Amino acid sequence: MSSLLEEKPALTEGALAPFPELLESPSYPFRFCFNTSTVRKHALPLPELCRLAAAAGYDAIEPWMSELERFVAEGGNLSELRSELLDIGLTVESAIGFFDWINDDNEKRDAGLAQARHDMTLLERLGGRRIAAPPFGVHMPGSEKIELLAAAERYRTLCELGDETGVVPMVEVWGFSANLNRLGEAALIAIESGHPNAAILCDVYHLYKGGSPVDGLTLLSGNRLPVFHVNDYPELSPEVITDADRVYPGDGVAPLRRILRNLDYSGFRGYLSLELFNESYYQNDPLIVAKTGLEKLKRVVEDAL
Repeated sequence: MSSLLEEKPALTEGALAPFPELLESPSYPFRFCFNTSTVRKHALPLPELCRLAAAAGYDAIEPWMSELERFVAEGGNLSELRSELLDIGLTVESAIGFFDWINDDNEKRDAGLAQARHDMTLLERLGGRRIAAPPFGVHMPGSEKIELLAAAERYRTLCELGDETGVVPMVEVWGFSANLNRLGEAALIAIESGHPNAAILCDVYHLYKGGSPVDGLTLLSGNRLPVFHVNDYPELSPEVITDADRVYPGDGVAPLRRILRNLDYSGFRGYLSLELFNESYYQNDPLIVAKTGLEKLKRVVEDAL
């Protein structure tokens, strides 16, 4: 456990210590979320990750489903943690899961939908509102190309499952994937699904990796982009850049000002979620990383708007 985290009140019987000074209304058009991948190598328990996000000043947290699974397996109560999150003003706007909802193979898709139901049900107990729906299962090189209108029908089925569980799945663009690696593909799937809750999950890095023009964001309604993954990247070509190359917002060459202005133009008033996988950051104190990321993200937003 880092020294900075130890300066905060210790957890007692699984409870989260309140930080009322962090509950002031933000003076930004967007709100700020912490994706736990940013400190993933520290393997902090879910309550500690929640405390970390609150202590650093975020409005929301975006955990990975594996962290919820670990918490439950170790005897944690998600409903109790949900209540404690309300006390510190932290919401769970999204979560990262991996289920094969899009596959042409019926058996694999059925198994993926069963996993999606499990994940959504678990997430709802924590108060989670949305979950990522990437093209998992058909993302590896050599995967058969999925016909987009068929994918739209399958996404509608996933959204209907979301209606039952109370969690909205967001079509996620994965720039490195053999399928669904461009914003236009995600938009077609969401539109053609015809579902009223259809939503898209974008990422600064993935838009670049997959070659999607960032001005395409102006063609979308901001309320259909409830969460947007934010990061930056160095001057590397899309062919060689990887997740691990992501850096703090403002420390790279990504067109963040244009992206943020496009989001503002589209009416986006959702959550900018800091998502990093940088090995050098994993060597640092997690609270310092979380605070630094938020400070730099807010600075980029101020500069853009």
